[in-house]
Amino acid sequence: MLRSRLILLFFMASLYISTAAFAEPLPTLTVKSGDTIQKLLEGCKGKRVTLRLQGGEELTGKVITITRELVHLGELMRREYFDAVVDISKVEAVIIRVKE
Repeated sequence: MLRSRLILLFFMASLYISTAAFAEPLPTLTVKSGDTIQKLLEGCKGKRVTLRLQGGEELTGKVITITRELVHLGELMRREYFDAVVDISKVEAVIIRVKE
């Protein structure tokens, strides 16, 4: 009985550790003088962000590519089979999760 509990405890601990090891690190948010939406998004490349667009719509996804005019979001939340390309000039806010 004790051995079964120890095995279960060991299994749960190893599962927790392996999940934490593969967890995506959260981006840091630093805004400096002269920064633009483009520069901010470049710092978030490969990370998950939410873009609030003119008109109030929000898109959450992983930043794939950024150019002067466009940002490519992949792995869209609630639209798993879709990507989006957004005109940077239409982005009103970038929302970034920085804490667990």
